[in-house]
This record gives sequence, structure tokens and C-alpha cells, in this order.
Amino acid sequence: MVKLKKAVAPFSTSWFNFYNSTMFNKFLLSITLIMWSLFAYAQTSITVTVKDYDSKDPIQGASVRLGTSATKTNDQGVAQIEVNENLPKQLVIDHLSYRRYREEIRSVSNESITIYLQPQIIIADEVFVTGIRAQENAATTFTNLSKKDLENKNLGQDIPYLLTQTPSLVAFSDAGAGVGYTGIRIRGSDNTRINVTIDGIPLNNPESMGSFFVNLPDFASSVENIQIQRGIGTSTNGAGAFGASLNIQSDKVQENPYAELNNSFGSFKTLKNTLKVGTGLIEGKYAFNARLSQIKSDGYMDRAFSDLKSFYVDGGIYTPKNILKATVFSGKERTYQAWNGVPEELLQSNRTFNEFEYDDQTDNYTQTHHYLHYSHFLNSRWTFNTALHYTKGAGYYNEYKSDQKLEDYLLAPIIIGDSTISHTDLVRKRWLDNHFYGLTYGAQFTPNNQLNIHLGGAYNEYIGDHFGEITWANYASNHKLGDHYYFNDAKKTDFNIYGKINYQVGKFLLNADLQYRNIYYRFEGYDRNLELTDQVARHDFFNPKAGVTYFLNPNSNFYASYAYASKEPIRNDYTESTQASRPVPEKMHNLEGGYRLSSQAFAFGINGYAMLYKDQLILTGQINDVGAYTRMNVRDSYRIGVELDARWKIAKNLDWNASVALSDNKIKNFTEYIDLYDYSDQEELFYKSTHIALSPALVASNSFSYQLSEQFSLDLISKAVSRQFLDNTSSKQRSIDGFDVHDINVNYSFSLPGIKAVTANLLVANIFNKKYESNGYTFGYINETGERESFNYYFPQATTNFLLGLNLKF
Repeated sequence: MVKLKKAVAPFSTSWFNFYNSTMFNKFLLSITLIMWSLFAYAQTSITVTVKDYDSKDPIQGASVRLGTSATKTNDQGVAQIEVNENLPKQLVIDHLSYRRYREEIRSVSNESITIYLQPQIIIADEVFVTGIRAQENAATTFTNLSKKDLENKNLGQDIPYLLTQTPSLVAFSDAGAGVGYTGIRIRGSDNTRINVTIDGIPLNNPESMGSFFVNLPDFASSVENIQIQRGIGTSTNGAGAFGASLNIQSDKVQENPYAELNNSFGSFKTLKNTLKVGTGLIEGKYAFNARLSQIKSDGYMDRAFSDLKSFYVDGGIYTPKNILKATVFSGKERTYQAWNGVPEELLQSNRTFNEFEYDDQTDNYTQTHHYLHYSHFLNSRWTFNTALHYTKGAGYYNEYKSDQKLEDYLLAPIIIGDSTISHTDLVRKRWLDNHFYGLTYGAQFTPNNQLNIHLGGAYNEYIGDHFGEITWANYASNHKLGDHYYFNDAKKTDFNIYGKINYQVGKFLLNADLQYRNIYYRFEGYDRNLELTDQVARHDFFNPKAGVTYFLNPNSNFYASYAYASKEPIRNDYTESTQASRPVPEKMHNLEGGYRLSSQAFAFGINGYAMLYKDQLILTGQINDVGAYTRMNVRDSYRIGVELDARWKIAKNLDWNASVALSDNKIKNFTEYIDLYDYSDQEELFYKSTHIALSPALVASNSFSYQLSEQFSLDLISKAVSRQFLDNTSSKQRSIDGFDVHDINVNYSFSLPGIKAVTANLLVANIFNKKYESNGYTFGYINETGERESFNYYFPQATTNFLLGLNLKF
């Protein structure tokens, strides 16, 4: 039976509700102030031109600092730096390939100066990530976060919670307080569509495509910087980037020995202990670093505890022309399960409810990564790098199950006299034991300041065993400890090669990026007789990208880009289907365009995007030919939006940062399938246009940073997210209410005899005690009277809570 559902308007009325809200008026006022500042702000400035001493060619990307002001040279080697302090001040110019330049500036009578830098041959760890990162002024959309940006927030919460102030990003936590299992969405895309790399090595699980930061507790303490690219972005290694990519660089080599002790504690018995040590450069070329971390928390939700441990060790040889660096890091997690959420009817009366009560209803997993990077600096034009990697993961989750059929666990029925026992209560473990290994490679050729060429790629193999065992049962029948009631394995290979060209022509910077990706996946799935059997999937993807940047002046530019990508289905899409019902790969056209302006006092960017999908995979409720509710391809869907982000130094001691993302996320011509109460059939509902699930129309962030003194700073941090629909029907009855939440972060730094620096950090989260949810799911059926019944589950986030940290640097 088919019913026609009223079409949803192309633009959600939730937008207009938000437009009329107090929150939006505040953001509108803030943006107006930024635009006014672009024209009203003026200071004395110096134009610095930086050139090569030998060739006299301009040097792009040189860091120019004058007192507390800092900027970088453009493609013409020119930087305009503002004089916002009393002179004299020291002018410092740095570039990776040149010797540092210093000069004291006593006056600004000469408003322009030219500096010639002496070349030097040295390379640094950045070469490991250069090939897959968007370069400065590239025609794509990205945000860079420095080590300092992360340090100010790193009190034990997972990496997604350290990124919440970036555009279009929503983070959520199963346990409710950012420790344990956390998730992330960018532009509405979940972690299966977000590519994550660490030092150029893929982190995503090749089968599920997800990245699980719970397996890398406190890794943020070993991070140098993170680049977030939104949309398809530039070519990278590993899983396809269909919503965004996170490129993480681990700690760089330090010239001097150091030691750090970081401790924090807070609400829900949260405790973090971190010890970091490093040798600095020994004899000018050897360096070793190590970190040991432990994080514990009871969680906001009942029994949702986390017990997390990790370590990080690296050692390297650094010479003028070579880097050889070995890195090993590992995470071990034990978390009590809170992944079922809270039923809607309990949100008001018992919002920390956890339906699991078995004492050992836990998830247990250990993941250890081994990297070996090598880079060679042939000359000022050629750089080569490669890396070998191996990751071992193993773990299980425990769960108590009642009234289970013995036959489902390959157990014989128990016959006692005239009685037959066919069901039992039991405890089972579901295991994942996997190996992931491969290599990455890259070369960079820079014949002059106008042309830069990258060639790179990777080859990776994954082997994963999935199996289950019974550890206890009321009636064990013929079971023996160690027996597997199911076992299946998988092997996946992923090869890609890409070439990137950046070419400067006058005021235009042209980008071209071509990638070929080949995937082979062998797995155990269903055949036409509904029996498990080996199946094979092969894919060849060609992913082109191109863009152009036009420079209005050294501080501002327009850009536009086009990218196309394909992405294979995830494990369950394959294993819960036959050859006949297997979904096809997703495809997307991505258009990006915008304007950027940057100076010492303020920065402003506006970006428009269109992500146009073909065959996007979503849950429709339809049952396939093996009776599974797997994702199905929908022909046409899209995400169209605009993102604004700004930074303004309002006064010497007051900084303001804000971002606003507005989007329209729709599926065209969507058919939903709903089970009838007796599961005899399914009812179909047709929607001409409907919202994509869990894709908010608005995501905004805001922060004010006030420097009370050199040692003391205070930050007011805000986040706002509009309504999110739990399914693809645009039903308010099946949705998450919009929310806004506000935090305070206080930092106080000082020094003591024998201690280089002491920093105390206090984070008070959700200061107005907001009761809100940031994630959820729904299911339902048509009852006997023909009415729809829905069962909504939510993941409540913590009310007012705090974390207090103390960092000692030696």
C-alpha cells in the first residue's frame, strides 16, 4: 500500500524560527560588528618583502613577527604587518628552508623594507603531512588548530570535544561528558564519512569506516596540530572523505629537553594523569619523546564508567637531509556500555537512565600503532618521504542476554524426561581481532615559487576476524569454553595514487588534484540461499578536483573549487545482503566558493558549498532479500549551505571568535518503509522532499577571550545547534530539540623556582545547567488501528560540570 505524504518545503521553517530567536539576533549583531570593523579599523603598518639571497626570488610562506604581531608572506614574498605596540621591537623572519633573520625596528619612517634570507638545508616533521593537507590559500575549505588551541581545552575529554568551536561540527558523548565513546558530525556527515589520518597514516577502520577516539585516550596530548577540511577536500589516504577529513600531526621534534606533568580532576570522578618527557636534540640529530596517560570517569549516565590507558613513544634521527622517525602509540579502553540511550518517556524523570544492569556489560579493546617514517631532502626543489605502518587491534564487548534460543548459538536442545529446554540466559563476548598494515609514499617538487607538485599515495591491507563465544549460560548444553558460535573473517586492500599541482599565475593560484583508488574486499556474507558464504567486491574510483584562488591583495582572496568522489559501502551494507541486493557506491559532486580576509587585528571568511549526492546510502526501513534492515541507495540528495567564521581583536586584551553555519540538507523523492504491527507487510510513505536525518540547519559557535593580565585569561564559550531529525521524514515528533550551551574556561600561568611554567586551567561546562541531547535514534511500526507508533531514544549530555587541571613544565 502506498500513501502520499505532503512534501516538505525546500527550506525548513526551523530556519525562520531561528531567525526570529534571540540567539540569532545576537549572532547577527556580532557579524555586523565584524563587517564594520573591516572598514573602521586602521593602524600603522610596515610592508616587508622577503627574497632569496642567491636567486632574488620572492619567498612565500615566511613567518614575519614584530613584537606580538605576526603574519606570513604571500606568493609575491610580501607581508603587511601592523605596528600595534610602542617601538623599538624586534623583527623576526623564519622559513623552514632559510636561516632566521632578526632586526630591531626603531621607527616606521620607511613603510616598506626588503629582506634577503640565507638558504639552509633542514627538514622537519611537517613533511609527513604536507602531501595530504590543503596548503595556505588553497581553493578549499579548511580550519587549522594549533597545539596551543588544543592545550587550553585538553583536560581529558576526547578529541571531538576539543574541536567543537570549528564550523559545522557537532560532537556527542554516549556517557554524556566527553569521556569514553564520543562521536562527531561535520556538515551532518557522521564519522563513517570523515577521513582521519595521523601523520598521513589512515585511522578509519577499513570495514566500518569509523574512527574511534576512545581507542586513543589522551592522544591530544601528543598532537602538534590538526587540519579540518570540510567537504571532499584534497586527496588523502584511507577512507573516502564524504563530509570532511581530519589530518592530525603528532608532536614535532623539540630542540631542548623537557618534562611535563598534567593532572586534572572534576565532576563524575573524572581523573586524568599525563606524564611527558623528551630528550631534545642529542648531538644535534637524535631525539626521543614519551608519554604515559590514564583517564578515569564514572560518566554522567548511570554506570557509564570509563577506564582508559595509553602511551606514546617516538625516536628519530634528524640530519640536514634526512629524517628517520619511529613511533609507537597504544590505547586500552574499558567502558561500561551506554550506547542504547534513554527512552523519550524517561528524559524528564530519569535522564541518566541506563538499561544495562549486568556488572560486566563492558566494551574492551586495545589498539597499538607502529609507524616508521623516512624523509629525504634531496635539494631545495625535491623532497621524498615514505612510511611503513602496522596497527594491531583486539577486543570484545560483553553482554548479558536473556531467554536466548539454544539453536541460535549452535547448541542442542536439552531433553529431561518429557521436557525440552530450548532457551537459556547467557553471557556472550563478541570479538574483533584485526591487523592493518601498509605503506604511504610521496614526493614534492618545487622548481620555483610559482609551481609546486605533489605525487603520493598509499597501499594498505586489512585482515579482520569477527567471532563470538559464550562465557556463561544457565543451560550450556553441548557448549565448551572457547567454542565459537559464529566466526567470519574479512580481507580488504586499498591502493591509491594522487597527483597535485599548485601553480601561481599573476594574481591567480590554480590547483589541480587527481586521485585513483582501487579497493578489493573479500568477506563472508549471504548468498541467494540465505547461507553465509564468501563474497568479493571490487571498486575502481577516479576522484578529480580543481580550484582557483584570486588574490585581491596580500591579505584577502576569493576562491572556488570543484571536487568529485566515490565511496564504497560499509561492512554491514555488504555482509547483510546478497549479490542481488548489495548497494552500489555513493558518489558526490562538491562545489565550494568563498572569500577570506586575514590580518593581525581581524580575520573573516565566508564559504558557500553544495554537496550533491548520487546514490547516497541511508536507512529507509526497507527489508532486503535476507530480511535485514540495511541502508539503501537514494538517487538524489544534497547539502547546500553557507559558513561564516571570524576572529576580531576588539581590544588589546579582548579577542572574539565566532562561526555560523546555515544549511539545507534534503533527499528528493524519498520512500519510507514501515513495518505493520504483525510484520506481515510494510507500508510505504512517499516524500517529495525531506530532511536528511541528524543534519541540523544551523550550527554556531562563539567565544570571548579576555586577558586580564599576562598570566590570567578568561574565556566564555558558546555553542548552538538547531533541531535534528532522527529519521528522514522531517517529523518533529521524531527529532532532537535545538540547544545552546555555554562554558567558562579560566587559565592562570606562573613560574616557580625549578619549574619552567605552571598553568592552572578550570573548565566549567554548561554553566546554565541546560538539559539537552545531541544525538539519538528512532524506530517504530504501524499498530492495529493504523496509527504510527514511534520509540525515540536519546543521549542526554551532562548538566553543569567542571574539570580542573594543573600543568607543570620543566
